[in-house]
Amino acid sequence: MHRRLLVVLVPLAVLLVAALGVPLSVTVAEREMQETYVNRLNDVGRFASLAETALSTGRTEALQQELTRYHDLYGIPVALIDTSGAVLLGPADAYQRAARAETALPRIVTAALAGARSEPSWEWAPWDDSALVVAEPVGRDSEVVGAVVTISDLSRTRELILVRWARLAGLGLLPLLALTAVAWPVSAWVLRPVRKLDAATSRISAGDLTIRADAEAGPIELRRLAQSFNTMMDAVENAAQRQRAFVSDASHQLRNPLTSLRLAVESLAPHLRPEGDGQQVYDVAVDELKAMQRMLNSLQASARMESLRTASPVDLDEVLATRVDRWRALTATAGQTLTVDVPPGLRLLEPPGGLGSILDELISNTLRLSDAQAVEVTAGAGVGAVVTVAVRDDGQGIDVSERAQALQRFWRSPRHQNVPGTGLGLAICADLVGSAGGELRLEEGLPRPDGSGHGLAAVVVLPVAPASAPA
Repeated sequence: MHRRLLVVLVPLAVLLVAALGVPLSVTVAEREMQETYVNRLNDVGRFASLAETALSTGRTEALQQELTRYHDLYGIPVALIDTSGAVLLGPADAYQRAARAETALPRIVTAALAGARSEPSWEWAPWDDSALVVAEPVGRDSEVVGAVVTISDLSRTRELILVRWARLAGLGLLPLLALTAVAWPVSAWVLRPVRKLDAATSRISAGDLTIRADAEAGPIELRRLAQSFNTMMDAVENAAQRQRAFVSDASHQLRNPLTSLRLAVESLAPHLRPEGDGQQVYDVAVDELKAMQRMLNSLQASARMESLRTASPVDLDEVLATRVDRWRALTATAGQTLTVDVPPGLRLLEPPGGLGSILDELISNTLRLSDAQAVEVTAGAGVGAVVTVAVRDDGQGIDVSERAQALQRFWRSPRHQNVPGTGLGLAICADLVGSAGGELRLEEGLPRPDGSGHGLAAVVVLPVAPASAPA
């Protein structure tokens, strides 16, 4: 994550280096070219004065030698041309070869023959290969009789400019490297607590309320944030523990009085008169007491299961091996047929309390509530890194509008009001599956034998367990 900070700092440093280095580099290049232009201008000025004297006296041998020696010494073609552009003095061949490659030469020579001092072409970019053409008129005003022209190859000058630019770029990179060397550990120091806080929130969202953030590392602002986060999590964990303790203690404390009350009611059975409604009232009272006992047991089990919030890897084959025989016996007793179609080798994250307990509850619901003839348990790899386990039947099913409500606590279908149950089973299963990062959903089941619709399917979707995680 500290790279994200560098992504911000490095471009800023680059912009700073560019803001300082580019104008400086441009200034260096302009100064080099100006110096070269001034030197050539001085040279052609001196040759022009010598040419004016030589032409007026007719003694051109010394000027010819001077122009040839200049070309031999500096490698710069220099020539005295007349008003028609023909070479009068100087290395004519070298001048003609250089002149053919310069598109700016006619313009500069025309200006010089008109009596004007030539302006530089200023094609000084290091990636441009044009030469520097400088011309000086020979004569004055309307008495111009020719011009002295030099064609200077700027490759050496451009090489010097590139070398200086490279040096400036190297010097500009030093602050950038220093900034990177400082920003890397600083960003790591600043963002390390943020990474730990992000990991802690991920663990907490998975149901582990015991995780705390590191409040001893990083800047003071992040330490204060981590302390506030830990204080908040202490309050949340305490509230959750008090809620679970209250439900568990209340259900436990109510069991004894309720058991005593049931015994007292059942002791009245020998004293009931055959005539009258006493037996009916007695049966209703006993049934209600039994329902209350089931409710307390479910609440206590719910509180106990919710205290377990850690998912663990498990092989689905091992879970089914301990339960399929019992399911077959139960379904056979109820007049149902059980089919199990699960491929081997499926490994997933088991919800707190065990995947077997959840599947037991789903099979139990099918036996008690569906009036099904066939029950099917299937499993397979779903889309993404998940495993899907489904319990399907061909019984009564649940309306689409009731499926979402069926996963809520204490909800019971109007058709099942007289069937023993608390309305907590599916809700607890859905909560436990969700705490493992999965999902429990109700879908359309197997087709009914009479063709009147479909039964119910309870589908458990759980994440695939990491290959390195021990079972």
